[in-house]
Amino acid sequence: MKVTIKDIAKLAGVSPGTVSKIINNYQDVGEETKRKVLKIMEETGYTAVRAQKEASYRSNVIGVIYAGKINADFNHPFFIEVMNAFRKSIGILGYDLLFFSSEQEKGKEDYYQRAMHHKVDGVFIISGEEVQPSIYELDKSSIPCIGVDIQLEGNQSAYIMTDNYKISSKVVEHFYLNGYREIGFIGGLPGSKIGQMREEGFRNTMAEFGLSVTEEWITNGDFFTDSGYLAMKQMLRSPKGRPQAVFATSDLMAFGAMKAIKEHGLKIPEDIALVGCDDVEACNYTDPPLSSVHQDKKKIGRLAAYMLHDMINNQIQPSAVMVEPELIVRESCGSHESKMN
Repeated sequence: MKVTIKDIAKLAGVSPGTVSKIINNYQDVGEETKRKVLKIMEETGYTAVRAQKEASYRSNVIGVIYAGKINADFNHPFFIEVMNAFRKSIGILGYDLLFFSSEQEKGKEDYYQRAMHHKVDGVFIISGEEVQPSIYELDKSSIPCIGVDIQLEGNQSAYIMTDNYKISSKVVEHFYLNGYREIGFIGGLPGSKIGQMREEGFRNTMAEFGLSVTEEWITNGDFFTDSGYLAMKQMLRSPKGRPQAVFATSDLMAFGAMKAIKEHGLKIPEDIALVGCDDVEACNYTDPPLSSVHQDKKKIGRLAAYMLHDMINNQIQPSAVMVEPELIVRESCGSHESKMN
């Protein structure tokens, strides 16, 4: 019977990723574990040469994983545009895509085993919230992985994201230069890495300009419309009164906030200025058109495709790439200077 990496791992009591690391001479495996695995390989006749030959097999297939609870259904405009750009570029480079289901029973996702089973050449990972631990097992393996909005640290992994700190910093600076001093913030769910970076950028830039943060005006959502609506309603009930301006860290949340503001009998931007994030196409068609931080979604998708292709072909060392954000100013965020004394 043919012995596989999975068989070796089971006999040694380690993960397949650990066996893969030993085969590829990674240095972060303990000597005792290494000796044990190598002994089992010798006893079963499973040689490193054979393993490397198996690893050299090319399927020209890329696995696609939507990691985590939020966005797993691929229904957020940001990820749709990133995915479309990636799909076109990776197709031109000669690859097909295999979408991995995220509906596995909790704790049994085992993305590494599924990637090995389907013999994918690499994996494209888009992050949501509450990322499954098996994603990081895959990240540590010898399979090339490229992530979007998720920090991967494996020796064969890289990631791309917009500079989330600067996203918030640019918005606060714009508010400040246009006379707004009392600013609210609708962030992501507690524990969200992206949300944490955006909130850190907001708080630190507020401090740099000498502006105080009103905690009652710091609310959270899940990057979708309903949560933005509820977060804005909560802010408007604050005993501290209402802010002059609000930054919602996704356009969908900003759309929800816009509805809540109007239901409260207030006008945008006369009573409350509003800025979103992602710069989805619908921003041009809201009333008033929504100011938003542009994330270059096509660039992110294309970078992910070319970087993963080069990693598969050992042409580059994996790295992290930060994409510069750009604030697009529309009618939802007018000047407040005329109201200042």
